[in-house]
Amino acid sequence: MRTVSIFTNGNNQAVRIPKDMEFSNLKELEIFRAGDSLILRPTRPDWLSFAELERADDDFLLERADVISDEGRFEWL
Repeated sequence: MRTVSIFTNGNNQAVRIPKDMEFSNLKELEIFRAGDSLILRPTRPDWLSFAELERADDDFLLERADVISDEGRFEWL
C-alpha cells in the first residue's frame, strides 16, 4: 500500500495522485466517503454529456437489417 501526503490548497485539503495511478482523459471524478475512506471514481455519463456527443449522420437508420423477425410474433384471429 502506498501513502501520499495531504496538503492545504486554499480552503481545501488536497492530495497528489501519483502518475502511475492517474485517471487518464478525465476532467471530473465523483468523491464519496465510505466509513473512514474517501473513494474517487470516474463520473458516469449523464444527459448533459449526451448532448456533447457527435451527432449521427442523417442516413443513420435509413437502411437497417431487422434484428428480430416479425415472423410468428403476431397471431391474427
